Amino acid sequence: MLKSPDIKLFAGTPLSVLDLAPITEGSTATEAFKNSVELAQHVERFGFNRYWLAEHHNMPGIASSATSVLIGHIAGSTKSIRVGAGGIMLPNHATLVIAEQFGTLESLYPGRIDLGLGRAPGSDQATAYALRRTLNRGAEEFPQQVEELEDYFHGKAQVRAIPGEGLKIPIWLLGSSDFSARLAAYKGLPFSFASHFAPQYTIPAIQLYKNNFRPSATLDRPYAMVGVNVIAADTDEKAAWLATSQQQQFLSLVRNMPSQLKPPIEDIEKVWSPFEKASVEQTLDPNSTIIGNPDTVKQKLKAFIDRTEADEVIINSQIYYQEDRLRSYEILAEMMD
Repeated sequence: MLKSPDIKLFAGTPLSVLDLAPITEGSTATEAFKNSVELAQHVERFGFNRYWLAEHHNMPGIASSATSVLIGHIAGSTKSIRVGAGGIMLPNHATLVIAEQFGTLESLYPGRIDLGLGRAPGSDQATAYALRRTLNRGAEEFPQQVEELEDYFHGKAQVRAIPGEGLKIPIWLLGSSDFSARLAAYKGLPFSFASHFAPQYTIPAIQLYKNNFRPSATLDRPYAMVGVNVIAADTDEKAAWLATSQQQQFLSLVRNMPSQLKPPIEDIEKVWSPFEKASVEQTLDPNSTIIGNPDTVKQKLKAFIDRTEADEVIINSQIYYQEDRLRSYEILAEMMD
């Protein structure tokens, strides 16, 4: 269920793609979706394992808010790569709606759909209210919601999810702390950790998940996928320049002024204060944000896998220029067996 037999590996580990469908400065969501299709087709040819899209709201630089719709668009534009949610923020939705949406996707693209679930709102409180109309159901009810969703797929709910009922859609739990690690271990589900923006909790969460894992009908052993930022280019200098787009994106969040993905700049030091720099670098930690030429990236990615003992790595590359984003994943593909 978790590995396709024809995927390529890096150091014995499958590589996958996390796409936020970035809207670059001066562009539109339409262009972002075209770029996502091109990237998905690109990485499919290179043997990447899966292509996930993440739910965010009220973010000018992220176009993947209607995640299920975009998953269908990407799956319909590719042939074999697994496509899924990394993830659906379950507290934002009625579980029946998600069961029906992913039942529809699985019916359209059998054997290719993943359903990753998160418990954060993927937004601020005002946006969460706009999505739900009430905040009575919050992250603390996430375990109950996961159970409800499974019941719809297993035909155990009072209301039937059609399509959805009886379909074997892989459910993953996503997290940036230990909460979902514990729940995934308890339920015997695959777990994906957001090391790409919560690096300090990575090792404890993965160890907790693996040490407490209980075999289930889904998995007989733990399976952990870990997120990492990778910006690869033909030289270290160009990679560092390209990386300033992602640094500016996180700087805008520190300033509570989210923006479209900005073009690279020559000197990031002129843009941020010492406090802002420290805040951004705490999130974009060198252990989980890899920037450099092919040799640098290969060495650091291998060290990341060895350190985390990840069963799979999902790669986020926030790069302004589409040709450079494609090239970054091409460099990674050249490292795979």
